[in-house]
Amino acid sequence: MSVDPEQLTLAGGFPAANDEQWEAEVLKVLNRGRPEDKQLTAAQGLKRLTTTTLDGLDIAPLYTSSPEDGALGYPGSMPFTRGASVRDGSAVAWGVRQLHEDPDAAVTKQAILDDLERGATSVWLRVDPDAIAAEDLATVLADVQLDLAAVRVVSNTDPVGAARALIEVFRTSGDDPANLKGNLGVDALRHAALTGTAPDLSAHREIVAEATESLPGVVALTVDALPYSGAGADDVQELAFGIATGIEYLRDLESAGIDPDLAVTQIEFRVSANADQFMTIARLRALRRLWARVTEVAGVPEPLRGAHTHAVTSPRMYSTVDPYVNMLRATIATFGAAAGGADAITVLPFDHAAGLPTPFSRRIARNTQVIAAEESHLGRVMDPAGGSWYVESLTDELAQAAWKLVGEIEAAGGMAAALASGDVAARIAATNEARAAALATRGVELTGVSMFPLANEKKFAAKPRPEAPALGGLKQIRDAEVFEALRERAWAHEAATGTPPQVLLACLGAQRDFGARQGFASNVLLVGGIAPAESHGGTPDEIAARAAEAGAKVAVLASSAKVYADQAVPVAEALRAAGVEKVYLAGRLAEAGDVPEGLFDGTIALGMDVVAFLDTTFDTLGVTR
Repeated sequence: MSVDPEQLTLAGGFPAANDEQWEAEVLKVLNRGRPEDKQLTAAQGLKRLTTTTLDGLDIAPLYTSSPEDGALGYPGSMPFTRGASVRDGSAVAWGVRQLHEDPDAAVTKQAILDDLERGATSVWLRVDPDAIAAEDLATVLADVQLDLAAVRVVSNTDPVGAARALIEVFRTSGDDPANLKGNLGVDALRHAALTGTAPDLSAHREIVAEATESLPGVVALTVDALPYSGAGADDVQELAFGIATGIEYLRDLESAGIDPDLAVTQIEFRVSANADQFMTIARLRALRRLWARVTEVAGVPEPLRGAHTHAVTSPRMYSTVDPYVNMLRATIATFGAAAGGADAITVLPFDHAAGLPTPFSRRIARNTQVIAAEESHLGRVMDPAGGSWYVESLTDELAQAAWKLVGEIEAAGGMAAALASGDVAARIAATNEARAAALATRGVELTGVSMFPLANEKKFAAKPRPEAPALGGLKQIRDAEVFEALRERAWAHEAATGTPPQVLLACLGAQRDFGARQGFASNVLLVGGIAPAESHGGTPDEIAARAAEAGAKVAVLASSAKVYADQAVPVAEALRAAGVEKVYLAGRLAEAGDVPEGLFDGTIALGMDVVAFLDTTFDTLGVTR
């Protein structure tokens, strides 16, 4: 092939840049306005720009190539980082698998047909007392062509019973068993994790034997990491617990005389996909790499070593506050799952946390991934993030950290023993403690919930779910819950009194003085559903008179450092004299000059504990818990 001498070289004429040049430009920005004796070094600057995840992984501000970089490899071959198989180029490159859990059999039957007629390729059913009854499986699947649409079940309370109910539907369908596809959803460690009962793998052998003998296209077992993610596990823990569970299942089946070559065909992994698209991509890539290593050691032939994955938009990231933002979270998670090479994706409806879905929310959920596949052509490229220095580095770090944790679990007796001993619960509890602090201080931000809340928001109405049976195991949580509890208090107060909780926001000086901090303080108050009653300008006595007239118990001052130096103390003293119980300053207390002890109850600023502040404010305002 000849080279056109006139061909444009994008970097032509520019000297090659190096790390030192980049660091110098970054330091110019970071050191702008800093005194000469407090200028940051390159190392200090990079440290400031580096973030550490709850997993303990450092995310650097810049990633470049390294002499240690190995060959990327190919999808469908060891180490399977880039994909379990090679996609065939079809428009929908992954399975569109929607969840059904409405106990009304007629509603579920229609919803299944709506999904399959409008883009879904398989069916996923939850069989529980608060979901679909086992005896209703035949009814809800009556119009489904089981030889075309794969069916999977999951159960929180009786996974073996759900599996047997689906087997019965398959047997009585009249279809050739060789053409039936799906997953029986048996996952003993998932059941133990959710219920807090002793792990019992005895049913695995029987179900696997039955499936392989009479339903050759049906997978018997699932390794479901969602309960760990839902309980608060970080990305490394979710990955490690999933791999350790897979090892436990292979070992158990081998002890029953089931060859690893057959056992691996009876396992499907289910994982979460969250709004951190890069972490989702890297975690799926790392899972395949680790499972390929496990199965390699087990002597499984290379073509069978690729982990088959089902990604579900993480229930933990969904919020009942401003729930429409969940559509955006689900879209990002879908992108991460697709780019990470998930074999099937489930997008939960945006109202999933609020109650049972409506036809509208189901349609939006389904179309989120149909559009990503058919209009955005997201599946046309295998492993689109492959070769990205950041994604490759993150994949490596996740894999190494998870592999270390798998080693610790194995050394302690394996995943079943780790669950039974409480080790899994203890590890997740430690993660939750760290996350709770990050959420409260908004180091971990929740759009529409802890950041940029919707003013005058009303409680979202959804179809209520039936009461679920108490399980007793790992409690399933959501990141937004602590903020939702605050908002519930505000809504209850408004329902009881006719007005939302109010705090006086005293804006001092001109708009140019208070504008920025007025906006910041207002958003902090709105996180709790508190309506800021704004007071603009005036003398200390005038501001205090407005507070007394409004019956204000809590006040926040907002302005610039220059205005604070003259007005903050006299205004705060006047407010105290008018009966205001708590006074806060938006900004740094030092800006107010010489402040009498106890005059201010605290500040509203970046890094503050928003939850503690709102809790205290509610107590002062008499907002009941």
